[in-house]
Amino acid sequence: MGNINAKKSIAIFENEPVRRIWLEKEEKWMFSVVDIIRALTESQNPQVYWRVLKKRLLDEGSTQTVTNCNGLKMAAPDGRMRLTDVADVETIFRLIQSIPSPKAEPFKRWLAKVGYERLKETVDPEIGVNRARENWLTLGRSTKWIEQRMRGQEIRNKLTDYWAGHEISEEEEFAALTNIIHKEWSGISVQEHKKLKSLKGHNLRDNMTEAELIFTSLAELSTRHIAKKDLAVGFDKNAVSAKKGGGVGGRARQDFEKLSGQKVVSGSNFISPKKKRKLLN
Repeated sequence: MGNINAKKSIAIFENEPVRRIWLEKEEKWMFSVVDIIRALTESQNPQVYWRVLKKRLLDEGSTQTVTNCNGLKMAAPDGRMRLTDVADVETIFRLIQSIPSPKAEPFKRWLAKVGYERLKETVDPEIGVNRARENWLTLGRSTKWIEQRMRGQEIRNKLTDYWAGHEISEEEEFAALTNIIHKEWSGISVQEHKKLKSLKGHNLRDNMTEAELIFTSLAELSTRHIAKKDLAVGFDKNAVSAKKGGGVGGRARQDFEKLSGQKVVSGSNFISPKKKRKLLN
């Protein structure tokens, strides 16, 4: 495989997140196979489904399809980077033929659309911004929430750019620094926050309230400016800056809660009622 661009993304099919990553050299998206299986079958254990399907495909002689599903590291629901099988649009189309699902046809149309949109975004980045806004509107987010989410993403990108330029290179280090900031401002870890919101495989920020997004942004903005002032280089020094920056957000949150009488950290999420019922069963 060619070089992997830092451009990673979550595409949404009927409220189901599908992880994907852009390969710069090949100029194509690679999609998580287990995410696609979960979206098509609603399986509670798509990893097992995929293992069984792989064996069946090999037994049937479809070795090329299985071989084309390469392993890449992607963020797992627990926040850690784990190796998972991915495939391009062409291979995914072949896999879908082996997965009985009433969603197969609409999924193919969806895949054809999201699989090639990055080519247009390379020429005109505004297309990607507008697409994200349209996706959130489709999912029922308010325009006010969307603007805060996009503003927060810009702040997040500037912070991770700083880290990347100051000897933070491992995905695990990015996740650990993020967790330090999050725990300092919110009082709980990223995983505890996800658990509070009953999130399984869903993006935490996409399920934050407006207030949670604001305090996350404050903490991350503060972290970047503190790191620049302290000339933080490497994980240990950036961890100190992350703790300080997260603390700025934490103290602001406490003041807000004291004066407003409202809690910021919330169990609210944007999971559809159908998905919520499944999580409770």
